[in-house]
Amino acid sequence: MGKSRQTTTQGQSLSGKSPLAFLALVFALAIPFWVVGGLTGRQLLPGLPEAALMVICPVLAALILTYRESGSAGAAQLLKRALDFKRVTAKVWYVPVLLLMPLVMVLSFGVMRLTGTQVPAPLISVQRALILGVVFFVGALGEELGWSGYATDPMQRRLGALWAGLVLGLVWAVYHYIGLVQAHRSVGWIGWWSLGTVALRVIMVWLFNNTGKSVFAASLFHMTINLTWQLFPVSGSYYDPRVTGLILALVAAIVVAVWGPRNLVRGAKV
Repeated sequence: MGKSRQTTTQGQSLSGKSPLAFLALVFALAIPFWVVGGLTGRQLLPGLPEAALMVICPVLAALILTYRESGSAGAAQLLKRALDFKRVTAKVWYVPVLLLMPLVMVLSFGVMRLTGTQVPAPLISVQRALILGVVFFVGALGEELGWSGYATDPMQRRLGALWAGLVLGLVWAVYHYIGLVQAHRSVGWIGWWSLGTVALRVIMVWLFNNTGKSVFAASLFHMTINLTWQLFPVSGSYYDPRVTGLILALVAAIVVAVWGPRNLVRGAKV
């Protein structure tokens, strides 16, 4: 009886989530950051405009909606998911979480060298990598408590895991467009970057579902995306979204083919 009530309550809570309201609120909260970024023109890091501080918007949107739906207890529960590493029962999933993006970037470097692009060898400072890793992980939590912790589950229950990843990935890409323009990226650059970004969200839904829906794991992977970009020669200035975008699209296609589009989990319901 108690278990039945618990299941019903969880189901009601999940069905009460509004991905559309979340997405609208995320964009609304980002407006001040876009305005300030456009006015100052400053960059936090090479290629990273001041508007990137909008990483806080997804978690703010998720907290506002969760508080409206479930009160302060629900909001506190959402924040606790920042350290929900106990959900990752199969520790082998930390391998793709931590190493997939470094592998993709090494492949990108190799492809660029093989195709004649004069890419200098990377000069990686361990101290700088550790500092950036911590900073990017905090920023990733700000995003993934919203994208993964709030929006992913209700979307994939409605659309399936693949379509949830594609839709969220497209919205996630568009969400960054103003910042990319402020960083003086070309239309072509943004187009190829968008391909990689949509593919990344599909990969992230796959990792999320296979790590017990761990926001911590999703945030770790998100951190590696930004860290490997900044460590790419020189501070990411040689990063080519055409090469990396195509590699990520291939990885996402393999994931879908092997794990199946509905759940991205072998032999299990999400």
